[in-house]
Amino acid sequence: MSEEIVALRKRVVSCTKCTLHKSRKNAVPGYGNIGSEIIFIGEAPGRNEDLQGEPFVGMAGQILSEALAYSGLKRNDVYITNVVKCRPPNNRQPLREEREACREHLLRELEIIRPKIICVLGNTAFDSLLGGNLITKNRGKVFKRDGQFYFVTVHPAAVIYNPDLRQVLKDDLKFLGQTLDKIKKGLQIEFSE
Repeated sequence: MSEEIVALRKRVVSCTKCTLHKSRKNAVPGYGNIGSEIIFIGEAPGRNEDLQGEPFVGMAGQILSEALAYSGLKRNDVYITNVVKCRPPNNRQPLREEREACREHLLRELEIIRPKIICVLGNTAFDSLLGGNLITKNRGKVFKRDGQFYFVTVHPAAVIYNPDLRQVLKDDLKFLGQTLDKIKKGLQIEFSE
């Protein structure tokens, strides 16, 4: 693990910028391959993540791993993080001020990893990163902002409540893998502004 990522993890674990630190068991910095060409960004840690201090280790994490395997991507090859690094009480949606408090941590992760494409998981991440909403209308699309590619899809936790989204997520991640291959080969890809 690079010194930069170790230093960032220490800052995340000791962060007290918002009130979420008062109720957390563990802050949850990003985790995975720091040489990854893809970063997956979700909303916030859930109960299992809060207990273990690692992102996407609960049911949503199992669904994400399954979708990654289906798409030909390996979990060990990607980097996974959240917009907010501490669990909101009762798994509520993170407040804007909580997202803003964590923003510098997320931006630092992006600086260190420098992915070719960012996979945005769900509405909270979509709003936080691209100012977007209506994930179901925009999922499966590639966006380009300031030279960075973003791919938008549903959050794996949504599959828990709507099993019909399981195949949607799998197909989206398969398309994401194909899009990454095109980017790496310097091929033209269609994207939304």
